[in-house]
Amino acid sequence: MPATGAEQGLRLLGLVAISDPPKPSATATLAACRAAGITPVMITGDHPATARAVAVRTGVVDDGPDGRVLTGPDLATAPDADLTAARVFARTDPQQKLDIVRAWRARGAVTAMTGDGVNDGPALRQADIGVAMGARGTEVARQAADLVLTDDELSTVVTAVEEGRRVYDNIRRFLVYAMAGGTAEILVMLAGPLLGLPLPLRAAQILWINLLTHGLTGVAMGAEPAAPDAMRRPPRPPDRHILAAGVWQRLLALASAVTVVSLLAGTAARAWGLPWQSVLFLALLAAQLGVALGLRGRLLTRANPFLPASVAGSALLAAAALHVPALRSLLDTEPVGWSGLWLASAAALAAFVCARLLRGAFHGKG
Repeated sequence: MPATGAEQGLRLLGLVAISDPPKPSATATLAACRAAGITPVMITGDHPATARAVAVRTGVVDDGPDGRVLTGPDLATAPDADLTAARVFARTDPQQKLDIVRAWRARGAVTAMTGDGVNDGPALRQADIGVAMGARGTEVARQAADLVLTDDELSTVVTAVEEGRRVYDNIRRFLVYAMAGGTAEILVMLAGPLLGLPLPLRAAQILWINLLTHGLTGVAMGAEPAAPDAMRRPPRPPDRHILAAGVWQRLLALASAVTVVSLLAGTAARAWGLPWQSVLFLALLAAQLGVALGLRGRLLTRANPFLPASVAGSALLAAAALHVPALRSLLDTEPVGWSGLWLASAAALAAFVCARLLRGAFHGKG
């Protein structure tokens, strides 16, 4: 049977008997990096045959002519070479590792450099994120790095990338939710008098709405799990504003929807002879809670039970504001009856549907 590329490389070094294969998880980890838009580059001081054998086995390069290995002497004789074109470098010195990192940064890429030796120190310091090995890494590498992996597993970096994307998505989701709700409250106060609803909400009622929507529910939104496609998206441009890529459009659309359904509930309650201010208060709060559920990445997931629980708790506190004497006196509310409750529920359902539709329209952008 013909020898594989890895075996040929090891035989060139006379190391078949003491082969040190990559970790079993390395191939899957690098595949996950590529799926997430991360470009793996191998930089080593080892022999080119060894570097190529490991790169082919782990999938950094294909076992073909495109998998050429650039060596330190190659770089020394061609100082103007495009260092971002190759994926495997061997027999490199500390300055060449530093030059490779600088070349990627000059191209506009965000770089993460992993290393464990003294020779990796300059490149670890130059990279946007220097990652040192904690178990086998030298003290120089650990001091130069921004992060230290205590388990020496590259898969930990991939997990950190997924967690970072989850946190970023949740920040954007909360901004859409909170700013849409705040904008809707302003629009209700401005448009209400034009529709025959003088003083649509009192100051204490607005504060109670903000407490329940931005407090309990807003905190719970931060624990939402990562989207299923979080690690299949390309990295976002580093200079992209957090409210870019569809967030402003979604925010304004949701604010308009919450405003419309809340004012419809208030005007209907006034026409039916109901306590319209209390109905408007309840409808506006319920609509924002509907948006909170509608913006979930996975609607029926059990990974974050705190969000539906906080929505339910906020709904109960909203009902308490209409029926508990102390809260009624503080917020100047009164019971709305079954008709008022139906109007508020309809507002919540309409806002929920609107949030789900907008989430689909901007899926993958926020």
